[in-house]
Amino acid sequence: MPFLADRLARVKPSPTMAITALATELAAAGRDIITLSQGEPDFDTPENIKEAAIAAIRRGETKYTVYDGRIELKQAIAGKFKRENGLDYETSQITVSSGGKQVLYNALVATLSPGDEVVIPAPYWVSYPEMVLLADGNPVPVACPQNNGFKMRPEDLDAAITPKTKWLILNSPSNPSGAAYTEADLRAVADVLLAHPHVWVMTDDMYEHLIYDDFVYKTIAQVEPRLYERTLTVNGVSKAYCMTGWRIGYAGGPKHLIKAMGAIQSNSTACPSSVSQAAAIEALNGPQDFIAPNARVFRERRDLVVDALNRIPGLHCPRPEGAFYVYPSCAGLLGKKTPAGETIATDEAFAKYLLAAEGVAVVHGEAFGLAPHFRISYATSTEVLKEACRRIARACAALE
Repeated sequence: MPFLADRLARVKPSPTMAITALATELAAAGRDIITLSQGEPDFDTPENIKEAAIAAIRRGETKYTVYDGRIELKQAIAGKFKRENGLDYETSQITVSSGGKQVLYNALVATLSPGDEVVIPAPYWVSYPEMVLLADGNPVPVACPQNNGFKMRPEDLDAAITPKTKWLILNSPSNPSGAAYTEADLRAVADVLLAHPHVWVMTDDMYEHLIYDDFVYKTIAQVEPRLYERTLTVNGVSKAYCMTGWRIGYAGGPKHLIKAMGAIQSNSTACPSSVSQAAAIEALNGPQDFIAPNARVFRERRDLVVDALNRIPGLHCPRPEGAFYVYPSCAGLLGKKTPAGETIATDEAFAKYLLAAEGVAVVHGEAFGLAPHFRISYATSTEVLKEACRRIARACAALE
């Protein structure tokens, strides 16, 4: 349509949202659907956080706040960065947005000019390249295959950098693979970035607290202080605090970048929800004792799903270090035929087959930039996961 902006021709809707919407429609029509496509903890928001929001409403804290976050919330975020990551940020170096997605988008719009490049390890969260395209930049995917643990090798990063490179986006633990970068991994990446001083790093730490098997979490500006002045450290309350719908994301970074991001937000969405900000202050300053038990439950679910999928001929599922996703390979099933005689030629065809044959909604790997895989979110109950794995096994066994 000529009325629409040219940039929209470069952008695809979110595949994860699309799959979830389709699964919801099928369920509403009476199909028995198990949805494993949504990256959302099934645990409820802790009571103290909900009560903080209710108290804020009763105090009348329902008006506009400062466009990029209340000073009290910025102070809580600065305390979190110091306490957990050893990073010192003044409140003028912190921004708060309506979810981590808006933080990332604001940063890209604030910094990218037409032709600028952003290096994105693949598999990647589906929105990264689309945000780059919306900001008139060019995403540069770097394949990080299973035999590299779905992590980017420093030599591949070095090869991807050009004079036009503006950012590296680094997500650890990763959506969709669950892969997490060790301190040594980050040191190797940092060494490459130090050799290319024009490249900044946007580190998406949203799954920081969902790590398993004695993994020690680090963020890149913590590992290499010389990158502090060109790092945007992004986080939020959605995953660890079970607050996806509250929509609070935040970041720490250089003052001039934070100011530019604030200018964009002040003219777009303005301030995040005042009530959600009150809840986030309590989340960051209040008791943290529920986070570790939640992570233990996720680890048990991870092991259940990994073990079940690896018993299915044709599938291979690595055991991730963090987040609440697995990213199994379905390469062993490609070329097989469904009972209806259709050939499974791609991971997308396999995902569609699972939904049609057994009512299990997963997201195909091509959407994340690395095929042939598919992503399962195990952020749901053990009983549901067991049934989903039984259905997947049944669907695979029916292929010829």
